[in-house]
Amino acid sequence: METIDIMKKINSLSIEQRMLIAERIINSVREEEHKTSLENAANSLYKDYATDENLTIFTQLDCENFYETR
Repeated sequence: METIDIMKKINSLSIEQRMLIAERIINSVREEEHKTSLENAANSLYKDYATDENLTIFTQLDCENFYETR
């Protein structure tokens, strides 16, 4: 379906239906932007975490047993 066909179909809907579509589109764009932002942040810090021992010092404890104190 072409964009122009989609727009014609949307214009034939009620206001409530068009508002619902607009809301869902905006939410999906926000979610995608958030995901992209998180991916970019992780990629920009990857080198630091791969080479800076101070940032990953606690991973040495990953194989240790954990006992909760009471």
